[in-house]
Amino acid sequence: MAIREKFFAGDGGINILAAVAFPVIVSEASETVMMFVDRLFLSSLTPTHMAAAMSGGLTCFMFMTLFFGILSYVNAMVAQHLGAGKKSECATVMSQAIILVVCFYPVLLCCRPLGIRIFDLFGHAPEQRQLAADYFGILIFGGVFALIKVCLASFFSGIGRTRVVMLANVAAMVVNIPANYILIFGKFGLPALGIRGAALGTVLGGAVGAGLLIAAYAAPGIRREFNTLSFPRLNPPMMRKLLFYGGPGGIEFLLNMMAFNCLIQVLHSYGKDVAAAVTIVFSWDMVSFIPLIGLNVGVMSLGGRYMGARQPDKAARTAYSGLAFVAVYAGVLSMLFFFFPHALIRVFTRGEGNFDVIVPLAVPMLRLVAMYVFSDGVYLVFSGLLKGAGDTRWSMAASVLIHWLLAGTAMALTLKFKLPILTTWLVIVLEILFLGIVFYLRFLGGKWRGMAIITPPGKPAAETGAPPNLHTPPAEGSWDG
Repeated sequence: MAIREKFFAGDGGINILAAVAFPVIVSEASETVMMFVDRLFLSSLTPTHMAAAMSGGLTCFMFMTLFFGILSYVNAMVAQHLGAGKKSECATVMSQAIILVVCFYPVLLCCRPLGIRIFDLFGHAPEQRQLAADYFGILIFGGVFALIKVCLASFFSGIGRTRVVMLANVAAMVVNIPANYILIFGKFGLPALGIRGAALGTVLGGAVGAGLLIAAYAAPGIRREFNTLSFPRLNPPMMRKLLFYGGPGGIEFLLNMMAFNCLIQVLHSYGKDVAAAVTIVFSWDMVSFIPLIGLNVGVMSLGGRYMGARQPDKAARTAYSGLAFVAVYAGVLSMLFFFFPHALIRVFTRGEGNFDVIVPLAVPMLRLVAMYVFSDGVYLVFSGLLKGAGDTRWSMAASVLIHWLLAGTAMALTLKFKLPILTTWLVIVLEILFLGIVFYLRFLGGKWRGMAIITPPGKPAAETGAPPNLHTPPAEGSWDG
């Protein structure tokens, strides 16, 4: 009983974090499954198709990251308004996000020529370059659905209705996987579209997920509680606040993804066999990393709500609850990566390819990934808390610096010193270990405790003893039950 009260029960405990974060983890896991199966299907064609999907998809994602980072801060702003008892302001925050989506999408479309130029810049094999360009070109036109999904998912995460996000993402996955299979291989009388079919299936799944979130936002229960169907109007103070606090996160996300994309393109420049090995390893790395983004969202949401109610100790307890989850999750995956790499890599070796070279490269690389899985989790937990509290500028600077250190190191070791891929990979892994350490030290410094995005009405909740509104049940007739 004492252990349960210390770690699980009460505000900030594992039970409450799990209730908010678990549906988001499932949501992110469904995104992981979609990308993983996408690459698995394409590996049945050739390893080059699989590598091109990673290169093209990552480049498309890179161009959306600035917008994603800004729109995802809807989560923290909505959470703090809810925690401060300003429920009526939650839809106002969302209205500003809708206006931004309308502005962002045309800018995104203008990035298409630049994205294709990137594949030429890094000197990829001609076949891989063309396949990556085809995949990228279709995905970027479907980017509007991704933008809609991000802002609506952030709203529902901020108000604690994360089951809505989970159901929408699972539905997108259920549509995406069979659509990819049918379109890639040409089933039921349709032509085999290869990598173009993979991109079209991904866009279709995203459209379904976005449509379900729109339906949830307009549902009677949510509409009555938050007045969500009021016509989106520009609210300059709220817009400035969203851009001020979300902007650093968006810039961080963009610069980090630019660094990561640069890292991948440099590693792919070693040749088609190395590109295939890198893609296989990062496909499994994605299995460990992306679900933890759900934990990051949960910590940001709960931490933001506690900070809005002026209860930093409970926000800190939320982070430690997240850390306990990371320890178990990372421990299991690290053992799988270290002890069973051959079995995991062989999943991708069904098509035609030079697997006598690819597998011996991928095995030691996957074993080295086991070294940094826990560090990734520490970074995501404490960056979620810091951003939820409003410590976005320091988070941006630290994260961007470390990610570009990784990219710069890879470029120097590969292009200047011409070192073997495994030597370059070992240095990259050692640098990733610093990411979690740096963010944990910032958390221990405690500067985030004095930050807040908004001021609660009346006395701070910490003085009155009133807890933030973490347990409000869904209104009758709301979409999630």
